[in-house]
Amino acid sequence: MTHDPLLKYREQHKHRLNYMPWLYWTLKPKHREWAEAWQAEYQAYLMEMETVEIGQNCFISPLAHIFAERGRKITIGDNTFIAADCTLHGPLEIGNEVAINHHCILDGGRTGIKLHDQVRIAAYSHLYAFDHGVELDRPIYQQPVTSKGIEIGRDVWLGAHVGIKDGVKVGDHAVVGMNSMVTKNVEEYSIVAGNPARFIRYRK
Repeated sequence: MTHDPLLKYREQHKHRLNYMPWLYWTLKPKHREWAEAWQAEYQAYLMEMETVEIGQNCFISPLAHIFAERGRKITIGDNTFIAADCTLHGPLEIGNEVAINHHCILDGGRTGIKLHDQVRIAAYSHLYAFDHGVELDRPIYQQPVTSKGIEIGRDVWLGAHVGIKDGVKVGDHAVVGMNSMVTKNVEEYSIVAGNPARFIRYRK
């Protein structure tokens, strides 16, 4: 029986990829072989269990929580990664070359969240495409829930710990600084930051 000295490192390698999935595309051939098989098996399981479509050459951490019942479909484009401890609840439309780093929450509400190609979402960011009423005639949990949806444009970077409110559209090539709360639309090419997020300057 041949002993593979690499096996004892494999679990740690998987653990590293779960939290730093961009490393998946730089793996040496000896690691790429088992990593691709690992991902193919998990992604097939996920598509069987949930209403999920996954594109080519993606990395989906098995430590992420992905929920897409009927009517709340999740589509994931090519060359996209979703890191560990994320919670994704459809409906979600995720484009190509999108990065969703660890501990992010994306809840599509009824209307959904759309991430265009090349969106980068840093760790601990939260996008909620629904809201509660706040009238005083009844407790918050009994208030009507509304959902307008969220759209994040192409080549947008959301820094760590960013919050996006329901109904917000972030324009292409915009940047949102870390620890910001976005409560209104963000123009293309603009940099915003703060709570609530305010315009800082244009990237141009």
